[in-house]
Amino acid sequence: MELNSQRVRALAPENDPLKMGMGWTVEDLEKPQIMVESTFGDSHPGSAHLDTLVNEAVRGITDTGGKGARYFTTDICDGIAQGHDGINYSLAHREMITNMIEIHGNSTGFDGGIFVASCDKSVPACLMGLSRLNMPSIVVTGGVMDAGPDLLTLEQIGTYSAMRQRGEITEEKLTYYKHHACPSCGACSFMGTASTMQIMAEALGLMLPGSALMPATCEDLKTMAYQAGCQVTELVKKGIKVSDIVTMKSFENAIMVHAAISGSTNSLLHIPAMAHELGLEIDADTFDRMHRGAHYLLDIRPSGKWPAQFFYYAGGVPAVMEEIKSMLHLDVLTVTGKTLGENLEDLKTNGFYEKCEGYLKKWGIKRTDVIRTFDNPIGTDGTVGILRGNLAPEGAVVKHSAVPKEMFQAVLKAKPFDCEEDAIAAIISKKVKPQDAMFIRYEGPKGSGMPEMFYTTEAISSDPELGSSIALLTDGRFSGASRGPAIGHISPEAAVGGPIALVEEDDLIRIDIPARSLDIIGVKGKELPKEEIDKILEERKKTWKPKEEKYKSGVLKLYSQHAVSPMKGGYMDCNGPNN
Repeated sequence: MELNSQRVRALAPENDPLKMGMGWTVEDLEKPQIMVESTFGDSHPGSAHLDTLVNEAVRGITDTGGKGARYFTTDICDGIAQGHDGINYSLAHREMITNMIEIHGNSTGFDGGIFVASCDKSVPACLMGLSRLNMPSIVVTGGVMDAGPDLLTLEQIGTYSAMRQRGEITEEKLTYYKHHACPSCGACSFMGTASTMQIMAEALGLMLPGSALMPATCEDLKTMAYQAGCQVTELVKKGIKVSDIVTMKSFENAIMVHAAISGSTNSLLHIPAMAHELGLEIDADTFDRMHRGAHYLLDIRPSGKWPAQFFYYAGGVPAVMEEIKSMLHLDVLTVTGKTLGENLEDLKTNGFYEKCEGYLKKWGIKRTDVIRTFDNPIGTDGTVGILRGNLAPEGAVVKHSAVPKEMFQAVLKAKPFDCEEDAIAAIISKKVKPQDAMFIRYEGPKGSGMPEMFYTTEAISSDPELGSSIALLTDGRFSGASRGPAIGHISPEAAVGGPIALVEEDDLIRIDIPARSLDIIGVKGKELPKEEIDKILEERKKTWKPKEEKYKSGVLKLYSQHAVSPMKGGYMDCNGPNN
């Protein structure tokens, strides 16, 4: 089998001298050439330590007869971007990292790749990029940060900030929390999007077994990076590509794991976008179908008790898979060159679980305190659902495992806002009342880039009066740390004239999570027949006028013009504008 790197060498006579100019030897030129792409940079704790893992992966590649080449495309941090327009770049920069991975891989001609990332958009971008390149590839994730004093974790800061604004805690107390919430590098220590997507990468078969969401301070993480470097050269020799590993069965396995861990709703953007790169179709309805009846097992924040570092202590992805084994396709291929079923059997004999148990013992807890057994789940109907109705004809996403039971079926009065800043101000000033349905619209991909509504959800969930008595509805999205009655991804979005743009003050909104429905059922506080509601919405649509485009230039203009619906993954359609 001819290596791609050698084919490119034969076509480009400048190839060899240019690589020798940066220190490659003649012998290096003839080895399998492996791209080691990472998001290393001084951008945030999830990426600042990745150079160490990159170097370990390169060492593993070298020791097994390959030649590694380091490439860097630094990501931004959703946390640092919160509270200002920086968060509007979040989803768009997933696309840009994906594009750079494609450019790096295809412009040089590599034989395989190691992809090193930790966080919300960088891990999905790597998954999309390696799918687009479709060469032998392994993902190495940067793990999770330690919790702070009294197991303080970052997702609690939004709550404390809202409490400070209401005068419930002092400025000194808030400052203490801020200064102690992130004591190390790694992804934020809760089951947000970063943690979820690290787990998804392993569940898809693209990581070495047991390596997702390790504590970033753990020496095991560097060992795994080295082993990944060794293994990728084996994949190159065997010609095992991404498409040989990631199939529809692999995606179904990942979605079942997603249900078991109460994964972030942002996965409903990232998994479909990755599938699209492989020519497969996964949509939000796939998640809804597979979550129904699925067992939810993981007691990790924000919905559960423990910080995310305890996930690894309890056995990580393999331990979850053992519990839901009857629901998985065990015959899928993985980056070990073995099937998932074979990997799970190997872990029982190689000391993996014993090592994990050693970490748990230091805290005096059992594995089942973190990962419940299949027969003793936290819930039995998955954790996310897709709602449809005259308010969301294409669908909306709700993480029902985080919704108070009294809000599963509710009729609320609409209180619409056209931006998040106005909505937060209304909550803090107590203008939002129990039984309101707060709307934040024009925040979808075409409206503003689809930012998170994290601060709004934290302001609501930290208010005892509002946390179980109102709902937040948006065509934007939510942080993986969000809690409470939040419904996002409402499609079509307001910017294209979706029904969410037509909602007026005191419209009656009916939420029915068991029935998976979301409808406008009344006007001015009075319920009306469906036919009359339909006519009213038709009349409102005739007078609706689109807002002026928010972005006049730059990457956000490009993204907003070309992004597809959130129900399809929010990726950029290269063929032109698409909903």
